[in-house]
Amino acid sequence: MQLISTFENNAFLELAISMLEKKGIKKENIYAVPLDNRKDERKVFDTIHRSDGTSLIDIGMALGTAFSVIGASIGFKLSWGPIYWGLIGAFIGFMLGFVIRLYTELVLKKKKRVLKGKQSEVVLIIECEEAQSELVENILWHHYALGVAKVK
Repeated sequence: MQLISTFENNAFLELAISMLEKKGIKKENIYAVPLDNRKDERKVFDTIHRSDGTSLIDIGMALGTAFSVIGASIGFKLSWGPIYWGLIGAFIGFMLGFVIRLYTELVLKKKKRVLKGKQSEVVLIIECEEAQSELVENILWHHYALGVAKVK
C-alpha cells in the first residue's frame, strides 16, 4: 500500500520522516519529491483561456458609480449639465479605481510575494504494509500534512 501526502518544506516534514523510520518504515520505502518554484512572472491581465480570479475593474466600477453621482449632482449648477458631468465623473472614477487596483496588483502584491518567500511543497510517498497504513496516516496528519491519500 502507498500513502501519498504533501507537506510544506519545513521542520515538520523532517520530524514526520524520522518518526516513520522509528516506527519501522525503512528508508528505502520513503520517497520525498520537492516541487519546483514558479520561475516566470505571473501575468496581470487575463485572457479568454486563463483567469487568475482577480478583477482589475471592481474598484473602478465602485468609484465610477460614486463619482458619476457626485458629478451629476454638481452638474446641475455647471454649464454642461448633469449628464455630461455624470459621464465625466464616471470616467474619472473608473480610471482612478483601475489605476489603484493595477498599483496594488503590480507593486504591493509583488512585494508581498517576495517578502513572504513562499517555498514549494514536498510530495511524500510511503510504501508500507496495509496493517501499518493507519499508523502512518496518523503520523502524517499529526505532523501537519496538507493532504494524505491511500493507494492500494
